[in-house]
Amino acid sequence: MSRRLAAASLLIAVGSVAAAQTPQPFPKPGTSKSNPPAAAQPAQTPSKPPVVAPPATQVAPVPPRSTDPPTAAMLGVDVYPGAEFLTSFDIGKGQRGYLFGTNAAFSEIVNYYRNQLKQKGDLIYDEPAIHEFDIGKFKEESMVFPPSVTVKDYAWGGSAGYLNPKRGKQPARFKTVIQIVPATL
Repeated sequence: MSRRLAAASLLIAVGSVAAAQTPQPFPKPGTSKSNPPAAAQPAQTPSKPPVVAPPATQVAPVPPRSTDPPTAAMLGVDVYPGAEFLTSFDIGKGQRGYLFGTNAAFSEIVNYYRNQLKQKGDLIYDEPAIHEFDIGKFKEESMVFPPSVTVKDYAWGGSAGYLNPKRGKQPARFKTVIQIVPATL
């Protein structure tokens, strides 16, 4: 039995060596391209390993950036009344974030979402105050950011607020910014 195993191992090893690419010698001093060595063999092209496609993940297509404000149906949550749509941005993996600005107080916005979402949410930072409400389950394989409503106080510490990205438009700055990352689009 051990002889058969040894013979099979030897046969596999010999087959592997025979199938391996034969190394070509380096040029020696005194030889040129017009005068190749007599024992040179044509170069063998190495076989390329098969290209393996990454596993397909179901990712929703990223909608193009739009100046039109998203609807509550798109976001999965109502936007604070009177909040102005500022912009949307690609987060990655098919997710999009939406920013809204308002001059309502941070605490007023947090209370609005506590009542609307029927949850306490989490105070992420005290200074500057950032409060987050989860609105969906985070799926690591298909998401970069958890579906959520995040409220940030931009008037903290006497700051003038978040600069309006729409130059020349009023208000020039916003006290509070709301970021919404929908659960699905």
